[in-house]
Amino acid sequence: MRWLRQITALAAAVTLPLAVSPPAEAGRPPAPAAQGRPASVLSPQGVERPVCTDTPLRITFDSPPRLGRTGQLQVHHADGTLVDVVDLADPGTRQRGIGGALTAYGEVHRWFYEPVVIDGNTASVYLHYVLDPGQEYYVTMDEGFFRGKEAIDDHDTWRFRTRQGPPKGTARLTVGGAGGGDVDFCTVQGAVDFVPENNPAPVRIDVAPGSYREIVYVSQTKPHITVSGESAASTVIGYPNNSVLNGDAAMSDVPARQSYCPRRVLPQPDRFNCWRAAFGVDADDFRLENVTVHNTTPDGGSQAEAFRGNGDRIVLDRVRVLSHQDSLRLQGRAFVTGSYIEGDVDFVWGTGGVFVQDSELKSLDIGYISQIRNGEDQPGNVFVRTRLTRADTVPDGSVLLGRIDKRFPASQVVFLDSVMDAHVAPVGWGISDGDCITVDRLRFWEFGSTGPSGDPVDTGGRLACSRQLDADEAEEWRDPAHLLDGWDPRTPTTDGR
Repeated sequence: MRWLRQITALAAAVTLPLAVSPPAEAGRPPAPAAQGRPASVLSPQGVERPVCTDTPLRITFDSPPRLGRTGQLQVHHADGTLVDVVDLADPGTRQRGIGGALTAYGEVHRWFYEPVVIDGNTASVYLHYVLDPGQEYYVTMDEGFFRGKEAIDDHDTWRFRTRQGPPKGTARLTVGGAGGGDVDFCTVQGAVDFVPENNPAPVRIDVAPGSYREIVYVSQTKPHITVSGESAASTVIGYPNNSVLNGDAAMSDVPARQSYCPRRVLPQPDRFNCWRAAFGVDADDFRLENVTVHNTTPDGGSQAEAFRGNGDRIVLDRVRVLSHQDSLRLQGRAFVTGSYIEGDVDFVWGTGGVFVQDSELKSLDIGYISQIRNGEDQPGNVFVRTRLTRADTVPDGSVLLGRIDKRFPASQVVFLDSVMDAHVAPVGWGISDGDCITVDRLRFWEFGSTGPSGDPVDTGGRLACSRQLDADEAEEWRDPAHLLDGWDPRTPTTDGR
């Protein structure tokens, strides 16, 4: 099957580490080596210290393990009831539900993912389902599941217990990758899943420092969520998700009822591309702060959003968004402040209105900073006091502020009071498959652009249908409420966010 070949080709990408080392397994005693078996450390292990219901399973060997081609790892309830199976011979084992995602037809969407990831001497197993709270489990593993490693075939070698979850209605949840201490969940998705359907009140998810290797999805039935890290430098969430794994390339042979995106803003282009982000949000009133979101798909590995926001009133505050192509995608009203975004091709894109202020946009290669596809008389993206920087390898005059094609003739991108390095091309803007005549309602606007030394940028060579605003016009567009239809995200809400 084509999708299986595509996933296999991405295996190397899937095992890439995130930008921060994984958190230590604090407080987890090693399992004693079984008689006649190679020494290994199993985690979680033991029933004395209960663990999160969404815990991954980890086994550390004395040398780097190699995954077999066949064999099963099974999780059982204490009474022997089978709970979950990772079967290396079954292609279906590489699929799972995430976040209760439903397609446009209301059917469950299943994501492609890697159930076993090897990093150094440690293999992590990510189950298909969250375990039940307050239950005891044991794990068995076939011989050859890891090449040259013996079986775990008894009920006692790898045994653990889950803790009771937080009380229903808890408004502040905690996430810690090691699962120790008093955290409620081991994964961000576990905390999101705990939030009730059609959530009516604010819920805050505090994420401890560490690296969280997971696809996160917040469905449109989970509004009013804040995900907050300690700092963007210490809290990293991400995954090598992309178009080949879960986007257009992967979904083209999947029936529409199982693959079409919900809440599509652009019905035809957006059929499948909602599934390929590392962190995707279809909910309203979502806030992300003090976190790095990193899509670890390598350069050239296809379209790969780090963060995709497709709801109303989304706020990104002091976040780092890392990828290459299509890094940050926002559709619907959104506000980005004090943040860092990097990429090379259309690394800020979507529809609008989106207001970005006091942030850095770093070009990693020759390419385009933005591609905004808003409709007639609809708001686009406004960038205020942004810094446009570049990697050392990016040459002068090689990057456009934005590009668009003739399908979206009224698109709007505005740069105000922004500092631009010399990598920004003198023409500034580009039109694919068209010209200024075919996109006569285009709104490529600019005011007060300066170079790194503070000198005004020479805009005499800009695209003919772009425009330099006057001071009064620029002042009007500096107000986010003007772009965002009266919503001013700088005003605190009643819940203090």
